[in-house]
Amino acid sequence: QVQLVESGGGLVQAGGSLRLSCAASGRTFSSYAMGWFRQAPGKEREFVAAIRWSGDMTYYSDSVKGRFTITKDNAKNTGYLQMNSLKPEDTAVYYCAADRSLRTVLTGAFGSWGQGTQVTVSS
Repeated sequence: QVQLVESGGGLVQAGGSLRLSCAASGRTFSSYAMGWFRQAPGKEREFVAAIRWSGDMTYYSDSVKGRFTITKDNAKNTGYLQMNSLKPEDTAVYYCAADRSLRTVLTGAFGSWGQGTQVTVSS
């Protein structure tokens, strides 16, 4: 398994942008699918976006489609989530996850999660 560390969160006004990063350890990250999830206070963790190991297929929740872009730089062992046109309802702790199985990433069936990175969007 790879170890993941999220960064890039912060406070931004509605309509603004942020780019989250997910740094992975290990030399096999290139063979892993990656995803982003988020959890707002009092709510369940939800799927945001995912990308196939090769980067040629991406998946988004309806709530972020057209505003967020997930990418993966295998040479840098890093994944990204570019978030544009942010809304107050995007406020949450964002987590990245990775697995050799795209299905696992899409369903978020992970036993543990990292610390995540806080994104706060003010109105």
